[in-house]
Amino acid sequence: MKSLQFREFTEEDIQKIHSTIGKNVAKIRKEKGISQLELGLAIGHKSATVVTKSEIGLENKHFSIEHLYRIACVLEVKIEDFFDELEYL
Repeated sequence: MKSLQFREFTEEDIQKIHSTIGKNVAKIRKEKGISQLELGLAIGHKSATVVTKSEIGLENKHFSIEHLYRIACVLEVKIEDFFDELEYL
């Protein structure tokens, strides 16, 4: 049996993951013709702040799994679409 090894992730690695997810959400949202405000409201927020900051990683904000699930439902895509082009680190 192959031995599995845990690899430590750097803060930079984690930032790359969040950045890729944010860019994918933004790309799909724009393709669907939905504004950041519309998406924010649709997932239960009172403004576009969560979407805006998470799409670009402002103030170290990022989407939670719950956000991604809700966004996938609103945009009618598979949640895994947000992970496209995510490189294995």
